[in-house]
Amino acid sequence: MTRLLGPSTIALALALALGSADIATAAPSSSAAATTSDAKPKAKAKTKAKAKTKAKRKRSRRPRVHSTVDAVTTPAYRYGATSGPDCEAELVKRGISFVSEPSPGVLAPVRLTAPLHGVTFRTNLSETARAVTRWEIADCRLILALDDFAAILESHDIVEVRHYSMYRPPSKRWPDGKIAGQHAGALALDAAIFIDRDGNRIDVDDDWHGRIGAKTCGPDARPRRGTPESLKLRELLCETAGKRLFNVILTPNHNRGHKNHFHLEVTAGVRWFIVD
Repeated sequence: MTRLLGPSTIALALALALGSADIATAAPSSSAAATTSDAKPKAKAKTKAKAKTKAKRKRSRRPRVHSTVDAVTTPAYRYGATSGPDCEAELVKRGISFVSEPSPGVLAPVRLTAPLHGVTFRTNLSETARAVTRWEIADCRLILALDDFAAILESHDIVEVRHYSMYRPPSKRWPDGKIAGQHAGALALDAAIFIDRDGNRIDVDDDWHGRIGAKTCGPDARPRRGTPESLKLRELLCETAGKRLFNVILTPNHNRGHKNHFHLEVTAGVRWFIVD
């Protein structure tokens, strides 16, 4: 059972979900002194301006924000509430190979040194560059969610996920010891390409076949083109959404900024979820 949240909570959730609104100004109205011959061109310009404004609003549509009555029992909530030491102890318990790597803004920064359930999460960088890039650092809590996600990917024969980044360090002015969220806190993954055990690549940019504003999961959700690749992406993503592994899941249906990846995020301390 889900319920829609109030405006103040939605505003906070939108900020956490990286949403942003495009502001469009309407064309100025014609002056009282305008002649009849001027009226038609100005009316057409106003109509075009309204259409442009409507299109921009559609591109920046607010995502659907939901809360579940049993949110505290979900993996995303439990992982977000885990302390650094307890989280790393859980990684050891699960047999996950990692090294700790201090990083500003991150509660429990770690770098994976082996696949999760046979699934490698990596950037497109060379092996040498990957060993030192900050983009492959993750908060331990995100790794717990990715471990569960990898189990789902394994069932879909996915063996590798190419991503743009997990950690994007905060500014140099970030206060020492302050924990960040989203990418600045290494709590989000931008997954772009999924590779199966036969070497086939499914690219979110090329194969999602959605549209901004369309529903992502549920009975009425479907791609514009039902290719095997687009259907597989929907299947694995919506299965993941149903298990509440991440508080925020944004797809190309959300806005242009997400046209080529899935944004998967653990948000500590909240009881809502976004799938858009």
